[in-house]
Amino acid sequence: MGNEPGLRGLSGLLVLDKPGGWTSRDAVNRVGSVVGRKARVGHAGTLDPMATGVLVVAMGQATRLIEYVQQMPKTYLATVRLGGRSDTDDADGAIVAVDDPQEPDLAQISQVLQTQVGTILQLPPRYSALKLAGRRAYDLARAGEEVTLTPRPVRIDQILIRGYQWPDLEIEVGCGAGTYIRAIARDLGEALGCGGYLTVLRRTRIGPFAAEQGISPEALTRENLLERFLPPRSAVQHLPAAALDAAQVGLVRQGRALDAVRVRWTTTVPDSGEVALFDSSGTLVAIAELVPGGGLAPRRVLAEPMAG
Repeated sequence: MGNEPGLRGLSGLLVLDKPGGWTSRDAVNRVGSVVGRKARVGHAGTLDPMATGVLVVAMGQATRLIEYVQQMPKTYLATVRLGGRSDTDDADGAIVAVDDPQEPDLAQISQVLQTQVGTILQLPPRYSALKLAGRRAYDLARAGEEVTLTPRPVRIDQILIRGYQWPDLEIEVGCGAGTYIRAIARDLGEALGCGGYLTVLRRTRIGPFAAEQGISPEALTRENLLERFLPPRSAVQHLPAAALDAAQVGLVRQGRALDAVRVRWTTTVPDSGEVALFDSSGTLVAIAELVPGGGLAPRRVLAEPMAG
């Protein structure tokens, strides 16, 4: 099924709705088995095996655009179990109940949650994929070795309470890249003095990619992959954009800078930063950077031919 002509040459994105029990790598491997073993496939934003929801998978040339999807804001629905602690900060770990915990009221919970909104320093879970001296933190933790992580700045845009009946609290979190929802549960429980850990986590959105448009990797076939396939430009639709004529496309493919005044802007002209460059058919050609003097310098040129 994965060796049909042309399928391995696909470049673009696919939105999966990852089921519980699957690792993100399992999901990527499933896509790879459909498009062909030699195809380049990667994902934007790891989901823990317990978690479900949006996992954006990139294929072919679009794997070079993964970081742009990773930078997009994310939305999660989560259930926090208060009154206990977990060594992994979620229900997959070893759980210890807190003796005679104080049951916080909604006002107390809301007050603590608001202290986690904004750009904050968050301590990652000991069982995380972060590397220490070349080894994953979770590998060190499982081996019983010391895991010393340092707090990192993360951006949490909002935390909304969706329901509460002791000991379970349902929240919706909007956040930036690198945020651990498990850490929010843990830190909430510690601040309340009753302990807390995550029991349910579902990512409902990454940027414009919503769970409703996702397909389970278990249900993936060649036919429905092609039906749901998104072109590479989907990964950079948030960037300012300009359209190029054939001569300008040729210059960009040679790595040469363009005069920003001479391209046809299809969005508001930015003062600085990265710009998506398209050819006359709307195919993404490159990501360029506005440089002093009004030049557009190619930073990431995509090869021909390319879908999208």
